[in-house]
Amino acid sequence: MLSDLGMGEVPKRLWHDLIAAGAHDLGNDRSSLPNALVEDTIAKAKKRFTLHGRDPNRSIEVGGDKVYFETGGATVNTLDLGSGLYRSSTLVDLHDFTCLQDTLDNVAWFTRCCITTDVPDPFNLDVATAYALLKNTTKTVATAFTLAENVDPIVQMFDIAAGGVGQFSKRPFVKTHINLVISPKRFGEGAVSVVYKCIEHNIPISCITAAQVGATAPATLAGFLAQSLAETLASLVMVNIISPGYPMIFSNWPLVIDLRSGAFAVGGGQTTLLKAASAQLSNWLGLPSGIAASTTDTKAIDAQYGVEKGMNSLAAALAGGNLIYESSGMTAALLGASFEAFILGDDMHAMTYRALRGIEVSEENLGYDTICNAIFGGGYFLGSGQTHAAMERDYHYPKLAHGNKPVRKMLGAVQTPAPARSWQGKSRTT
Repeated sequence: MLSDLGMGEVPKRLWHDLIAAGAHDLGNDRSSLPNALVEDTIAKAKKRFTLHGRDPNRSIEVGGDKVYFETGGATVNTLDLGSGLYRSSTLVDLHDFTCLQDTLDNVAWFTRCCITTDVPDPFNLDVATAYALLKNTTKTVATAFTLAENVDPIVQMFDIAAGGVGQFSKRPFVKTHINLVISPKRFGEGAVSVVYKCIEHNIPISCITAAQVGATAPATLAGFLAQSLAETLASLVMVNIISPGYPMIFSNWPLVIDLRSGAFAVGGGQTTLLKAASAQLSNWLGLPSGIAASTTDTKAIDAQYGVEKGMNSLAAALAGGNLIYESSGMTAALLGASFEAFILGDDMHAMTYRALRGIEVSEENLGYDTICNAIFGGGYFLGSGQTHAAMERDYHYPKLAHGNKPVRKMLGAVQTPAPARSWQGKSRTT
């Protein structure tokens, strides 16, 4: 696909860089990326790197078999805690979401999860978003830059937090999300400019391909995966010809529409399958993978929410997705964000991590002697030392799931209204 069909709408600066690296002019303003160029890029691309937290203890190592859950998205609505209804997302919401996720153990890093609709100016939006992330968490964070000229002044703010001019670039604690390719198989000029500017400041990049099945990519799952893979490889080639071995998350995101109506649809079995396949393709190439998974179409925290979130999350994790985006807080086909969903998602991620850990098999864990003692002794296992050790080592006990709470406490929780708590200067109901 990249050699014969090439990439269209290539900005002038990128065109010259591609030709210098071995690309060819196909005519019709399309640039061919030969197989040798693509294969050489894959071989030389950075396979593992650190995403720094402002707190060094909260940094994460990306690549290999590591799996991390995070937020993501650009929702324009927030599920209001007071009214229980969706409303337009605000800058206050972004600050509150950032504060909340900072307390969640299983959210490894935070991407701005909502668009602050009360900040319409693009420059002010980018600055306010970056500041909200900087102020409210020491985890590694991710944001987006609307325009390339917005990068320099925001990096100046990051430098202040990092301790001086040029310090942020030495240890960048922010990465950026960029939709570099417009499907099918065209570069986005504005996004290309942002990439060049981010590379100047050593900002790690998640290059996201967000094709839609049956709309901007083939409706067949195999055809979709082939096109999405080719488009994300085009992003990889671009980044690496600008700066060989640059830290880039290979984010070939499968997005699905309901072919009956054209509506965006992030739940369903086909979505689960595509997320897992996307992760496997990235792993096959040995590249650090980013997968948009654990999403749901439902607007409510209901049974559909649990099924779609759980299926997508577990499939992406078992397939080895390194960075699983959209996994916390997202509802309503990525149009809404929910405080409750963040907390429920953290519990779900802990369960997924337990499944990923698998079953350790050893002489001690098989416990032949313990079985003998139970058969020829007391007839049960509850009092054995092996049971006590396994209880602490092998079992996960969720914080919220009622099945893991004492019955008396559970009934008490049902009979006694939850008290109001003050959080972030507002009255919140637990």
